Amino acid sequence: MKWLLALALLAVPAAAEVRPLPRPMPEVKLMSTRGTTDAGVVTAIPRSIRPVRRLSADDRLALMNPASIPSPTRGIDAGSGLRQSARPISRPNGPVLAASRTPRRSQDSGGTCGRNSIQGTRVEPVKGAGACGIADPVRITGVGGVALSRPTRMNCTTARALDDWVQQGVLPTIGRTGGGAVALQVAAGYSCRTRNSQAGAKLSEHSKGNAIDISAIELANGERLTVLDDWGRSSKGQLLRRLWVRACGPFGTVLGPESDRFHRDHFHFDVASYRSGPYCR
Repeated sequence: MKWLLALALLAVPAAAEVRPLPRPMPEVKLMSTRGTTDAGVVTAIPRSIRPVRRLSADDRLALMNPASIPSPTRGIDAGSGLRQSARPISRPNGPVLAASRTPRRSQDSGGTCGRNSIQGTRVEPVKGAGACGIADPVRITGVGGVALSRPTRMNCTTARALDDWVQQGVLPTIGRTGGGAVALQVAAGYSCRTRNSQAGAKLSEHSKGNAIDISAIELANGERLTVLDDWGRSSKGQLLRRLWVRACGPFGTVLGPESDRFHRDHFHFDVASYRSGPYCR
């Protein structure tokens, strides 16, 4: 009986499998041999073949020190590009200093005669006898941080030349000697007269606002370098000679104690121009 039942079951076809076939596993490409074990089994590390864009300088800065840039988000290298996190950057420890830009000091605009280094005011035109006078005069009280012993009238060409001499000659030459130069002793400014006040001579450059005479340099400690007493003597005389040399260039005419008897006690500076260049004696 059992034998007959077995034959009957063999005669009935097997029912079709209705369960879905499993999806084949995706092929994993070997991109790196890192993770290899002693048994020779390699752990595959899948990576994207898409190139990653180069980080900008700001992005690299954000990764190294996020608090150093004012961005409200933090840069994260996700392997396939730079993503932005919604998390705000932590407030840095300590006080935050606001950036400021110091304006560049201009020597060519503003101030008296177009320079902030020249202290003075414009005054009414000076009208003198004959050819004397200054069409556009200024009354100068200081140049390059060094005061004049008295307000002195001149034109702007003379004021700028005096400023150049102080900044390029007086200040670096005196240096910290006696605490530095603080004032110039003015012997003469504008004056309607002939050269050396001699009868029949040509008009002096002083009569046009083109000249200034300096008789001494005052130092911060109260000492003075005087042309009359110190020229040719000791270290003060050496400083005065160097100041005389430095004036030859900013001014067209430079006269000192060795030029003639009229300039034994002061330097004469004027802005007259000559074809052969500055005249310095």
